[in-house]
Amino acid sequence: VVRAAIVRRLDLVSLSGFEASVRLSPWLDGAVLEGRWSAELEQACVVTLDPVATALSGRFSVRLLPVGSPNTPQDEPDSVIDPEADDPPDLVEGPAIPVGDYLVEHLALELDPFPRKPGAVFVPPEEPGLITPFSVLKDLAAKNRSDKPG
Repeated sequence: VVRAAIVRRLDLVSLSGFEASVRLSPWLDGAVLEGRWSAELEQACVVTLDPVATALSGRFSVRLLPVGSPNTPQDEPDSVIDPEADDPPDLVEGPAIPVGDYLVEHLALELDPFPRKPGAVFVPPEEPGLITPFSVLKDLAAKNRSDKPG
């Protein structure tokens, strides 16, 4: 039931396996969620729509704080964003931590956005010639000439 929900949520063909190991440890007045996961799945080829089998795995670490925590970083209006800096902590409402949501989110981040079956080649359809009012009239005139008895 859970795998079927993940298949629908991520628009997969199938999810034959999804395993994870997570560790939760205290941090300030929140927690650090660390995990690793692996998945066996199939996505639809963007060219043929045939299933493309894929094995994925990953690791993640997320810092969590409760909503309203005094340890929540404050945004400064003129601050410079450092792309190398750690991500700010996620804010969690209520006493429960949505571990499954974090696992599915990290699986989604690893999916190929354009899966392609090996050897699949996209062949664009032929483009019709340029259609203008004059080309339509020319074709109509040619048809009228051929319809007249000679």
